[in-house]
Amino acid sequence: MQLSLTSTGGKVLASTVLIGAAASVAGLGTFGTFTSTTAASATVASGTVRIAFGPGGTTNPLAVPVTGMVAGDTISQPLALANTGDQDLSSVTLTTTPTTSSKLDTDQVNGIQMQIQSCPVAWTQVGSAPRISYTCASPTTVLAPRPAVAAAVPVSPLTSLGAGQVDNLLVKVTLPDTADNDFQGLSSVVSFSFTGTQRGAVAR
Repeated sequence: MQLSLTSTGGKVLASTVLIGAAASVAGLGTFGTFTSTTAASATVASGTVRIAFGPGGTTNPLAVPVTGMVAGDTISQPLALANTGDQDLSSVTLTTTPTTSSKLDTDQVNGIQMQIQSCPVAWTQVGSAPRISYTCASPTTVLAPRPAVAAAVPVSPLTSLGAGQVDNLLVKVTLPDTADNDFQGLSSVVSFSFTGTQRGAVAR
């Protein structure tokens, strides 16, 4: 009797193991899925907005002092304004700021007057120091006639709104012939700055 019970218990245990193994195999099939993965990369870089003096953006001819002016004198200085960035501009603004002030820059009628002209080609110098003037082989455009007082004005139209483009400008500073003796022996230092503003944003 004891042998029979032992034999039966062994059979029950073996059956249980087989059933558990079958359940495990069935579970693997129930939760299986197909997958596929692909990947790509994109480079995002910002552009540069830069307006500068000179064809290469390295020179500032306006740093040359203007001295010895008398009523009626005009001093001219050619200036290349270059867009050395890789993006177009929407506008360029000229700001003049007297850092050392006198009646030369505070009197808007009889004080120094400034005018900026643009030439499609490079300006040609006529004469030699101290009597120098400049001519243009093509029609010129007046961009910003105004007194040299603290202000900010748009300079337009400009070729240098386009990336890599250059404008041939002529800055003319005149002490009007209406300036009287009160303007003798005065000195002003006027800072000129051109500010370029980026083109309008676009969707790409």
